[in-house]
Amino acid sequence: MAIPRGRNGEEEAEEAFFEQEFEFEDTNSVPPHLLNLFDAAENGNLVALRHALGIVFCDCDLVLVLEGVLELCCSDSSKLSMGVWEVPIVVYFRRFRHRRDNIFGEFELHAERGSGDNLTGSIDQPLEDGDTALHLTCLYGHLSCVQLLLERGASLEAKDEDGALPLHDACAGGYTEIAQLLINSAPDPDCVKRMLESVDVEGDTPLHHAARGEHVNVIRLLLASGAYPSRTNIYGKTPSELAAPDTEPQRILEEAASAVPSQ
Repeated sequence: MAIPRGRNGEEEAEEAFFEQEFEFEDTNSVPPHLLNLFDAAENGNLVALRHALGIVFCDCDLVLVLEGVLELCCSDSSKLSMGVWEVPIVVYFRRFRHRRDNIFGEFELHAERGSGDNLTGSIDQPLEDGDTALHLTCLYGHLSCVQLLLERGASLEAKDEDGALPLHDACAGGYTEIAQLLINSAPDPDCVKRMLESVDVEGDTPLHHAARGEHVNVIRLLLASGAYPSRTNIYGKTPSELAAPDTEPQRILEEAASAVPSQ
């Protein structure tokens, strides 16, 4: 995974990174099931991701559409006043709602038995650059896909070719909810500590990435979770030195660094 670098003495256009599309160097060397998995992960297509993982929800997605239609109609008083609309839609919705509950109940039963996962190989199997599906969903900010992958057992501590964890990606993009989900999904405090202290090939922790992007909410989250604010990367830079001068992110990081003893 290539995260845009900056303020380490290197110049790099961030826009170029985010504009480039995810490409496979040699699609013939990638199994078809992984092509589908990573394509769904990159694009945040939750339905396609479910199918890539072997999860089939029957017509649950149709039911969700019907719910949206009903909500839209109920929010429009002019349509509700039309009797020809009101009764058929409500009756149709009620019938599908009952069916929806049965479908979800049946799926949960199959999931517990392990029969709902037909993915060939490991969910953490990486591409050539080391990115797992979880890395991609964190990198592009697809919260619902991150949640699904974690529920299916994706590793929080998988590293890409640059040594970055999914948490590095979430923090680099400023995705506070995803970063919070990753931290909350850790099985124990030791795992949280390892994630917060993990460094990539440039010695950057997740806090370095959040500081570089000046993502205030992510910075606050990481500090509250126990991130050490004075660690230096291979360039000798602390997180506060990666934030722009005289900004709120820099102030928060400097105050945090002055409040803790050196390690």
